[in-house]
Amino acid sequence: MALTLTPGTLIVASAYPDPPFDLIENGSAGGFDIELMRAICAQLGLALQPVRYSGGDFNGIFDGLAKGSYDAVISGTTITPERSAVALFSQPYLEFNQGVAVNRRSTPKVASLSDLRGLTAGIQSGNTSDLVAKRLFADGVIANIQYYPYHGIATALDDLEAGRIGLVIKLHPVISWLVKDRPALAVAIEVPTHEKLGIAFAKQNEALCEAVNGVLATLHEDGEFARLEARWFPRAGG
Repeated sequence: MALTLTPGTLIVASAYPDPPFDLIENGSAGGFDIELMRAICAQLGLALQPVRYSGGDFNGIFDGLAKGSYDAVISGTTITPERSAVALFSQPYLEFNQGVAVNRRSTPKVASLSDLRGLTAGIQSGNTSDLVAKRLFADGVIANIQYYPYHGIATALDDLEAGRIGLVIKLHPVISWLVKDRPALAVAIEVPTHEKLGIAFAKQNEALCEAVNGVLATLHEDGEFARLEARWFPRAGG
């Protein structure tokens, strides 16, 4: 039985932009997750075929696994109980917290969650950052939550620069990357959510999941994983 939908090819869906996991470099797919999948494909003798997910809610990306639209999902994807109910996940390969970006010109003194009082948070639909925002809202810290379609992250950051919202929450390495060329914005807080990231597969494709887990172990053993991690997450450790 073939591991993949198309023999010899691994079709992988990503939700761009999600740097440094998935990005477009010189017109082609790049980033940590893309390079990791290329390394996995090389070990399995498969050709990588990246495809773009363009839905407005990130959690909709998993529907394509059940429908047979692609073999796997990557995109800095946090493993959650809800997602594990509809998809099969590899062994976790990275762990990160959430980051909170603010406008340093309008809110220069933000240094803790309590300093966010009265502000509106911008959140991409379907992101695990929503859990942090909802907790802050329930605790009376932030005043409101404004949702953006997943592909609308640039609009959220534009609104943060313009003062239409007060903060944006997103996985720490991603929000750090997205604000690095926006001088008015900075990641002021790291929220310790300890989110484990994994590669998602169709529920019934245990064979592909097991094969990928085996390659991940090999990439750790031969140092290739550490090399990729050092390139894309230079401050994340080894």
